[in-house]
Amino acid sequence: EVQLVESGGGLVQAGGSLRLSCAASRFTFDEYAIGWFRQAPGKEREGVSCIRNSDGTAYNIHSVKGRFTISSDNSKNTVYLQMNSLKPEDTAVYYCAAMVASDYGCYLRGIMYDYWGQGTQVTVSS
Repeated sequence: EVQLVESGGGLVQAGGSLRLSCAASRFTFDEYAIGWFRQAPGKEREGVSCIRNSDGTAYNIHSVKGRFTISSDNSKNTVYLQMNSLKPEDTAVYYCAAMVASDYGCYLRGIMYDYWGQGTQVTVSS
């Protein structure tokens, strides 16, 4: 069974940084794309960033461009989300998810993802 395990969440002050990790196992890593999603209390789940593991093609939503960087270490079957200049509105539970990679890159529609991690809490204080 496919496993995705997130780590790296925590409490940080506004302007600070965190690096989330998504460790994947039991599937052929470079055949998949990994997405990071977040859900804040009372809000819908939002796709944040994704990467196609085979070549590093990535996409970020506008609100995190220039602040968040997604990367993939295929030797470790791990995807990272480096989050800098964090804002209180980034507070949410962050989930990583996996989908079979597309020829066109990656997508941030949750329904397209087959496997999900358990989530890690990120809290940014003002």
